[in-house]
Amino acid sequence: MTLEARHIHLIGIGGIGTSGIARMLLARGRQVSGSDLQDSHLLRELDGLGAAVTVGHAARNIPSQTDLVVVSAAIKPDNVELMAARERALPVLKYAQALGQLMDAHTGVAVAGTHGKSTTTALVAYLLGRAGLSPCFVVGAEVPQLGGSSGTGTGPHFVAEACEYDRSFLNLHPTYACIINIEEDHLDYYRDLDDITGAFAEFASQVRKEGLLVVDGEDACAVAAAERASAPVETFAVRSAADWEATNLAEQRGCFGFTLHHGGQGLGRFRLAMPGVHYVADVLAALALATAAGADVEACRRGLAEFRGVRRRFERVGEVAGVQVVDDYAHHPTEIRVTLRAARQCFPQARIWCVFQPHQHSRTRFLLTEFARSFDDAHRVLLPDIYFVRDSEQERRAISSADLVAAIRAQGRPAEEVRYLPSFAEIEEVLRRELVPGDVLITMGAGDVWKLGRRLLRSAGPQGEAAGAAGPLHDPRRRR
Repeated sequence: MTLEARHIHLIGIGGIGTSGIARMLLARGRQVSGSDLQDSHLLRELDGLGAAVTVGHAARNIPSQTDLVVVSAAIKPDNVELMAARERALPVLKYAQALGQLMDAHTGVAVAGTHGKSTTTALVAYLLGRAGLSPCFVVGAEVPQLGGSSGTGTGPHFVAEACEYDRSFLNLHPTYACIINIEEDHLDYYRDLDDITGAFAEFASQVRKEGLLVVDGEDACAVAAAERASAPVETFAVRSAADWEATNLAEQRGCFGFTLHHGGQGLGRFRLAMPGVHYVADVLAALALATAAGADVEACRRGLAEFRGVRRRFERVGEVAGVQVVDDYAHHPTEIRVTLRAARQCFPQARIWCVFQPHQHSRTRFLLTEFARSFDDAHRVLLPDIYFVRDSEQERRAISSADLVAAIRAQGRPAEEVRYLPSFAEIEEVLRRELVPGDVLITMGAGDVWKLGRRLLRSAGPQGEAAGAAGPLHDPRRRR
């Protein structure tokens, strides 16, 4: 059964990817229903667009007229709705299979890599739109400048984030694709880095031979994976020679400009509106894909200067009592390191506070040493309990945030600079007591840590001055 079915029910419809597919199906005139464990603004938006949405999972949620069920990657085999669908002999597609079907009906553009997928995918979609090519797209994050995480355009292209977990990206057969980096991650699924690289190599082999694969020429694993491609391969690099090069980097308030070269030809200066030098490599990949798909260079130059990124990627969410609040999705050691480095560049005089919520016990255990070395650019680090998802109880018992704090302190950090505080309530109490004007607070992680910064901001008045309790956070006269 294909997505041409009349009535499609999505289990886990509130997920960022699944909700994106639901929006596209609604735009194409399908009847859509779905369920999710928790209410959210995404569910409310889908309800407003005409989807029949239910909070909670139950067999009765699947309408009698359902022709096809799409299941989120987060849904387990014993989910009551999934079991009911199978008992009714309804066709079932995984989210990644549905995404593959959508791409197969278009000229596919896919972005793969351990880090930076959402930003790069969103930028490609934005650049194609800026060039008048009106793509369809599904991004694994909300993108304000694109109107959400998905969109149905009138052009031939379908742009999508290609996730490596569970080898989901092997359901995609893009015409244009990139591999922006390959590192150890998802070691609850993959055996080791060689196993991960092998999966990316298989993905590379699925890029259509008439298309283009773009890879980071400075990433040995990405280059190795590209050897399996039957499509032409181009490289990008920031520090060495490549088909796409960024030279003469210059920083201003944390954002970088560079001179772009393709095939040895200079294409002029380009400037990012997103802070952090790590974005330059992602931008090179996006420019390579967008121009291969038909966007002209000048449209890309204008679009890049306008593009401000996606939600929860160095997102400046507000200010309270002289304290800047930033939120970021970083949950891998490399992501933490580059995000904190960007914070130092943006706020060179500030004291940087990082509240990091580790995501998955298994990831924390496998990458403990790398995590411990990732916080050098933070002056203060506070860790709540690990966000429990997808792990077994055995994994949960094997490691805690206290272990990560001990590992960070073992790098030579004083105890007062790195603390384990199990709950958000305890962390909020410390922040209210110790933050002072001029500090920067970064909430970081793939779980629900973003709520903490919003809670502090909600306590503020219209000018960012806090109302209520006394303390350094609420006293703009106090100095360090």
